[in-house]
Amino acid sequence: MLKAFEYWFGKYPWYEDSYKLVTVLYPGMEHQSSVTYGNYFRNGYRERDVSATGIGFKFDFIIVHESAHEWFGNNISVRDAADMWIHEAFANYAENLFVEYYWGKMAGEDYVIGSRHNVKNDRPIIGTYGVNREGSGDMYYKGGNMLHTIRTLVNDDAKWRSILQGLNQEFGRQTVTTQQIESFISGRAGIDLSKVFDQYLRTTRIPLLQYRIDGNQLSFKYDRVVPGFAMPLSASINGKATSITPTETMQSRDFTEKITSFEIDRNIYVDSELLK
Repeated sequence: MLKAFEYWFGKYPWYEDSYKLVTVLYPGMEHQSSVTYGNYFRNGYRERDVSATGIGFKFDFIIVHESAHEWFGNNISVRDAADMWIHEAFANYAENLFVEYYWGKMAGEDYVIGSRHNVKNDRPIIGTYGVNREGSGDMYYKGGNMLHTIRTLVNDDAKWRSILQGLNQEFGRQTVTTQQIESFISGRAGIDLSKVFDQYLRTTRIPLLQYRIDGNQLSFKYDRVVPGFAMPLSASINGKATSITPTETMQSRDFTEKITSFEIDRNIYVDSELLK
């Protein structure tokens, strides 16, 4: 397990303290170099698969999730509880990276996408600053899917891995803010991701792609998005790869043949609606 996380995040931060697993009566908790554990020594999370795909039964959830906090939570720590997503979104996302390391990229995708059914969209992920108040529990599954979406936008796995490792090098053994993490990821990715972070961290709305097909013409726009949101989407038309960049304004594109099928890349966390 640590081998997988060292691959993605860099060297385990606490070799001088060792790594310990301590049995307890509650499910588990991250502590620096000492994970408390109460998951019955069984795979899944207390006999559940949080992804509802069957993949969650391939590993012990508590060991994997809580150990990921040695990098995100213990090595990189938040300055204010409102930014707790930095601990939990990355630890959640680490679960699917662990799956990918041992069972392949498709299994990792299935796992993180499968977890979307847990998202409630009840409150923003970022909480209230200065009063020790965390945001929504969506910081786990929605936060993990936001990071998976950003990886898809980066579209370069080597670069993405270098970003994850760079975070631990740049901010290791420090307290950080959301803005520092956002700026670092955007800078290293070479993409302005500020609207993406705003959308998923600061609103309760999942972007909705509205589209219409008329012969060989595709019309499309975003709804339920923050002003200026223009996240590109990889898609396929008639089985052929393409990309579109919707905005809040309806736009149209003509293709060389009649459109019989249109699919958005499932790795990008958006909803879609076919307009009549």
